[in-house]
Amino acid sequence: MQIVYYLPYVTNTWLLFNPEGSQKPITFAANYIFRMNLVKELQQRGLVHDVMPGTEEQLNKEMTAGYIGFDPTADSLHVGSMLQITLLRRLQLAGHKPYALVGGATGMIGDPTGKSAERNLLDRATIDKNCEGIRKQLEKFLDFDPTKANAAVMVNNYDWLKDYTFLDFIRDVGKHITVGYMMSKDSVKTRMETGLSFTEFSYQLIQGYDFYYLFKEKGLKLQMGGADQWGNIVTGTELIRRMCGGEAFALTSPLITKSDGGKFGKTESGTIWLDRERTSPYQFYQFWLNLKDEDAEQLILRFSFKPVGELQALIAEHKTAPHLRLVQKSLAEEITEMVHSKEDLIFAQQASEILFGNAAIDTLRTLNEKQLLEVMEGVKQVHCSKSVLESGFDLLGFLAEHKIFASKGEARKMVQSGGFSINKEKVTATEHQIAASDLLNQKYLLFQKGKKDYTLVIVGK
Repeated sequence: MQIVYYLPYVTNTWLLFNPEGSQKPITFAANYIFRMNLVKELQQRGLVHDVMPGTEEQLNKEMTAGYIGFDPTADSLHVGSMLQITLLRRLQLAGHKPYALVGGATGMIGDPTGKSAERNLLDRATIDKNCEGIRKQLEKFLDFDPTKANAAVMVNNYDWLKDYTFLDFIRDVGKHITVGYMMSKDSVKTRMETGLSFTEFSYQLIQGYDFYYLFKEKGLKLQMGGADQWGNIVTGTELIRRMCGGEAFALTSPLITKSDGGKFGKTESGTIWLDRERTSPYQFYQFWLNLKDEDAEQLILRFSFKPVGELQALIAEHKTAPHLRLVQKSLAEEITEMVHSKEDLIFAQQASEILFGNAAIDTLRTLNEKQLLEVMEGVKQVHCSKSVLESGFDLLGFLAEHKIFASKGEARKMVQSGGFSINKEKVTATEHQIAASDLLNQKYLLFQKGKKDYTLVIVGK
């Protein structure tokens, strides 16, 4: 058998790699094993921060099982976890076997990495609930079909740590790693000034044992994670070497930083979650759509599954007409459909047209109440009773009273000039009256002045 690597970031052809290192384009033949050179693919996308020597050779040699750990601190992951989720997806698409480890046990301790203070510890019932929520989200990215050789697997370290006594652990595991070795890790050193409990200090050793356990019991040879996890991951490879003489590998990706210094995945309204009940598909779509150019150009290479050459061409086209936001739209569409659905993407696009495009009243009326409120989150709201809108409605007075315009005079000028709309329809008559049929979902009116200044009128009894 000869191994063939597909390099979509260089060419759209398959390449045969000979032992001496030469390569040539080939056509498909039955005696070839097809495999992507994963490390080179990740490097081309800017997804490699550190990689242990021998990792690329191991991945090129055989189907390799690898894992990434996720803290079950909530029943939903957020976009800050997206990079690691997509790393597992890329591992599987390259023909390898991905494992997702949820820290049911370590979640009761807390990883000190990147933290300035000790976090609140979770109880077992909360962690179990969170693990189930994470599993459902991972199923959108990974293929868990057990009939496939490289089917994804989810494991919980509580299963092998729950019956491990403290005395047994320090006897069997603790003796293999020195305190000096653990103290040398950045995750520990950066916390020494503010204080680090023994509970958190032990996290590194327990995470290292996870790798050893999965290596020994499941045959996993690779752990991946963010750059801040390098010390913890390497502790695992060291335990494997010292406890059983095995060889394991590590690969970390860069931490995502925004060009303005802000934390990726955070907005003024809070964290961007993968759970639609926490962050609506529309809000999720808008998060990606509103990325700054420099952030979007970096992130599309890291998050998109389109060939690198195609993405580079898109970035070049974007630079010629940045106002069209081609990169942001492409990324927002791909990620929203991946995390939610095609239907949710279509809704998000239609909703965006309502606030930022030229959507008509028909589009606005297709939204149910929940969708309408999702789209209007953050839009100024005013309340009034139905009696105010009945015969004799004073439009100019209403606009001035509720500070939609500074005065009746300003309101009159804007209305008469065609700069005011109700439910996306221009209103030019200052004596305009509201009918019951105008109400959206029998309760709402959308007032608009200029291009993007909206007020949602909520009509009570």
